[in-house]
Amino acid sequence: MPKILWNDSEAQGLDDLDLLVYRSHLLGADRAVCNIYGGNTGSKTIEQDFRGNPVRTLWVKGSGSDLATMQRKDFAGLRMDDIEPLLERDAMSDQEMTAYLTQCLIALNMPRQSIETLLHGFIPAAHTDHTHPDAVISLACSPNGKNWMREIYGERAAWVDYIRPGFTLSKQIGLAVRNNPQIECVVMGKHGLVTWGDEPKATYAHTISIIQEAEDFIANRANGKKVFGAISTSQFNETGRREIAESIMPVLRGAAGIPRSILRFDDSPDVLDFVNSERAREFSQIGAACPDHLVHTKRVPMFVEWDADPSAPLGTSLQSLVSNLREEMAGYVENYRTYFDANKTDGDKMFHPAPRVVLIPNVGMITTGKDAQLAQVSADLYHRAINVMGGSNVLDEFNSLSAAESYAIEYWPLELYKLSQRPPDRELTGRVAFITGAASGIGRATAYRLAQEGAHVVVADLNLEGAQNVAADITKRFGFKRGLAVQCNVTDEEQVANAFRETARAYGGVDIVVNNAGLASSFSVTETTLAEWNKLFDVLAKGYFLVAREAFKIFQQQQLGGSVIFVASKNGLIASKNASAYNAAKAAEIHLARSLAEEGGAMGVRVNVVNPDAVLQGSSIWDAGWREARAKGMGIAPDQLEEAYRQRTTLKVNVYPEDIAEAILFFASERSNKTTGGILNVDGGLVAAYVR
Repeated sequence: MPKILWNDSEAQGLDDLDLLVYRSHLLGADRAVCNIYGGNTGSKTIEQDFRGNPVRTLWVKGSGSDLATMQRKDFAGLRMDDIEPLLERDAMSDQEMTAYLTQCLIALNMPRQSIETLLHGFIPAAHTDHTHPDAVISLACSPNGKNWMREIYGERAAWVDYIRPGFTLSKQIGLAVRNNPQIECVVMGKHGLVTWGDEPKATYAHTISIIQEAEDFIANRANGKKVFGAISTSQFNETGRREIAESIMPVLRGAAGIPRSILRFDDSPDVLDFVNSERAREFSQIGAACPDHLVHTKRVPMFVEWDADPSAPLGTSLQSLVSNLREEMAGYVENYRTYFDANKTDGDKMFHPAPRVVLIPNVGMITTGKDAQLAQVSADLYHRAINVMGGSNVLDEFNSLSAAESYAIEYWPLELYKLSQRPPDRELTGRVAFITGAASGIGRATAYRLAQEGAHVVVADLNLEGAQNVAADITKRFGFKRGLAVQCNVTDEEQVANAFRETARAYGGVDIVVNNAGLASSFSVTETTLAEWNKLFDVLAKGYFLVAREAFKIFQQQQLGGSVIFVASKNGLIASKNASAYNAAKAAEIHLARSLAEEGGAMGVRVNVVNPDAVLQGSSIWDAGWREARAKGMGIAPDQLEEAYRQRTTLKVNVYPEDIAEAILFFASERSNKTTGGILNVDGGLVAAYVR
């Protein structure tokens, strides 16, 4: 039920454009009122041009913005004296209209205006809202939508049949409003709602009131009706569903193929009610409800049926699900190619054919995107699609965009233009990096560096609070869900397995694994206790083995290759006295990496080693007694250690965590796609450590 969110104290003192921003935020705050990135708002004001002359101005949402978060800079201002004459035209192509409207801007450096700008300009009211409410789209997607509209609103509403947004649709709506002064809204077939008013608060309240009428009408007709048929009573519990999701998401991620995607799992109640209903597959394959859904969900989702039996061993059921998932993916890709070939025009280049939405009875919904934000958007919009399909079926039945109508939106030049305006993909876009010991030192620097290049980063560390701080800062700096903190004692087999399960559930899988967790100690061999020896080998040998083993399991499921980087040490190549346990463990790391390089090659998994030396800054190892011990062994004071290390290098430099992170990025990226079993020393040049 939409709520009136307007607060007079918040709106007090705002100028015309800020009131438009405020109104937009309120509409976008409820996704049942307006889809994410969808809809647009407009206001007509008097502005001054650069000469100081008054100009009648239409402020309208810029293309690609989201009503819930847009700011003043996201609105374009256009001269009404240039817009109004267009109402006399009979036709105008998208290209003509876009070029014309660009010349109407009242200032330079404004965003590209919405494709529906003229809709706001042709309606004579001062303020207009174009929204995509679930309830209104439900009647707009009904074969008898026009009749339902009349039953709800009487003569207060006008209907326009579906056509793609642009000049013609805007003119039809503008004329409907001008020729029928008594109407209060326009319902757009398979599209949405247009409302208007002469004052910002009243316009907003009117929009909500119109939506509420449709919502109440559908709710009264529903009367407990199970619109998608009976719901299965044999279901997995939450723990079971999530175990299944963790197991199959890497398989799905691999089946979707290149480019790599970030996945999102959703088992919320409305999703489960839908996927577990007897007619879910039938309804899901009808098509998309409206253009705004289609752009982020594709025309139809992939639906995977399987022999789900909560009483049987999970492994048996999973075999059926994995097999069916691969078969459904192959079928989905082939159907998408057929759809493309049937509708393409000269010059069209097919998008990646994998689904954006995957529905699995007894499990839930998995959505995909090149990043976590886009995977979330696809999920949000399919929630809206479920509501719309349900509402339409309460009225009579669901009538989607046709294949040709869908294609005309999906491959619309103006949509392609919006895609072209996005920043280019970073080097690690779509990839997931799992880094141990990432709360400090080299691990932390690597987490930031890989995130900077577009990776989603799992900050794994024994110090959970430290990991959470790093992950939160990565998300703040680089975007939605870019960092994930997991507690991981690399010596604990179950904790390592759980950390990778959390990674699979959060992102769908893993591509880059940085084995970096470490510790060090310095004792002569006679003073080295068995406990000290075992502690070092537990972390530096067994821990690296356990992490690599879990990574390989996911790589096998994904079949996408991968990169494993071991952060070893020059001590693995040359010995230093009073560190026999550390030296031996680091040597074991290097040989393990070489062994895994041989084992991973057949499935495209590269395993390489970065050998740092004397990286003191930000390191928990050096702060835990290693600095004092090494200084003592060299016969110098601890505060002289950095200079001593610098002087012993060929290049006369100190090595910092960021230097190691840069080397790790090289091995993590495609720059090194033909290198495995390699060692890269980042030590300033130590002759004894040159790899022979």
